[in-house]
Formats: sequence, C-alpha cells, structure tokens
Amino acid sequence: MRSLLALAMLGPALATAEPRPQVLVELFTSEGCSSCPPADAALAALARKGGLEGAEVVALELHVDYWNDLGWVDPFSAPEFTARQEDYARALRGDGLYTPQMVVDGWVSGVATQSALRRGVEKAAGRAKARLEVLVTSARPGLDVVVRPSPGLAGRLVVALSEDRLSSKVERGENRGLTLAHAPVARLLVDDGPVSAEHHVRLGLAPGWKRDQLRVVAFVQEQGGRIVALGTAPVPPGRS
Repeated sequence: MRSLLALAMLGPALATAEPRPQVLVELFTSEGCSSCPPADAALAALARKGGLEGAEVVALELHVDYWNDLGWVDPFSAPEFTARQEDYARALRGDGLYTPQMVVDGWVSGVATQSALRRGVEKAAGRAKARLEVLVTSARPGLDVVVRPSPGLAGRLVVALSEDRLSSKVERGENRGLTLAHAPVARLLVDDGPVSAEHHVRLGLAPGWKRDQLRVVAFVQEQGGRIVALGTAPVPPGRS
C-alpha cells in the first residue's frame, strides 16, 4: 500500500517534469530601424521568462546589414544574417526583406509584434521536433561543439553562438540617442552541411564576448526551411 501511494503521489510530479517543446524564434532586426526596438524587447522578455506555458523559447536575433548605410552601422550586423533572411524570403515566398521579421521554427513568419510572437510560438509548438544532444568544451582559441542528432533526420545542421544582455547607445540614424537592449544576439552562424550521426564544429571567440552570456544553439533544417530538431548548451567557463 505504501509503495502504491508513493507512486500515486509522484505521478503528477513526474508529469510536470516532462520537458516543454523548444521553439526557435529568429528575429531579423537592426539598430538602424525605428520599428525594431519594441520587437527586440518583446522577444527578450519572452525568452527571459522561459517562453510560454507550453513551449520554451530559444531566441536568436540576427542583425541584418542593409540598414547600415542609412546613418548607423549596427555593430552586431553581418552579411551572412542578411543572406539567411534572403533564403527565407525565397523559401517562404513572402514580401521580400523587412525588419523586424520573425521566423519561428523556420516556417511561421511575419512582422514581429508582441502578440504575433506569442501566436507564432503557440502555433509552432504544436509540431513535434526532435531534441539534439549538444556538448560544448573549451578549446584554444575557442570552443569545440559536438552535436549528435537522433537517427532518421534529414536536412542540414546549423550551429549558432548567441550572446545575451547586449546593448548599444545609438548615436545616429532613426534611433539616435536611444540605448537599445537586445534578446540573445547571434554572434556566429555555421552551416555544417547535411545531417550525419555526429558533427564536430569549432567556434572561435572574439575578445569582449562574455562567456557567461554565451549559448550554443544547434538545429536541423529541412530544405523548405522547417526546423525539425533543436538543442542548446551553455558555454563552460574558462579561458578561450
């Protein structure tokens, strides 16, 4: 009787211990865009409170570079992030390039408002994804990342390195005079090719990046854009 009672009492606790599905939210943004700060803030709030009740949000800001000639050069922008947005524009057949654009799990897209972000996460959480095993170790002069996908996955493995708690004081352009805070920002984005049984990826670290705010985000993406597997891991302390 005691063992049955103990199991009965543990039942609800075991049920609540089930991990929530992870949902990747990519936000294409720019510090030169006056419409972007509210989207940045909304995604940051969603990520830092752990997402929604039914989903864990993995946030990734990708700063595009096509705003850079309009008064302010975004220090977090890179052409590869613009190229990724261009790939989505072709795959999703949307309205071209714009900011702030959200792409949730590679297939839910739209203007990133607070309500749209919540709806997008709730919609994407309804589609099952596999979890990736991600292991990160320090290696001079950066990080060694091992990713082990589950069998049967098809697509390409992408590995990102994000940094949280970043901000800038904008001196020119549409956001002149504002100090902008961000959700986790993509520092690196590596396409490691077709998914295989095990991937080994070396990531470099730049001076000034705060290790305690870095996280590795790995995902498998189908040709049409949909993300079918996702995993994350923190960066261990140590010297790069």
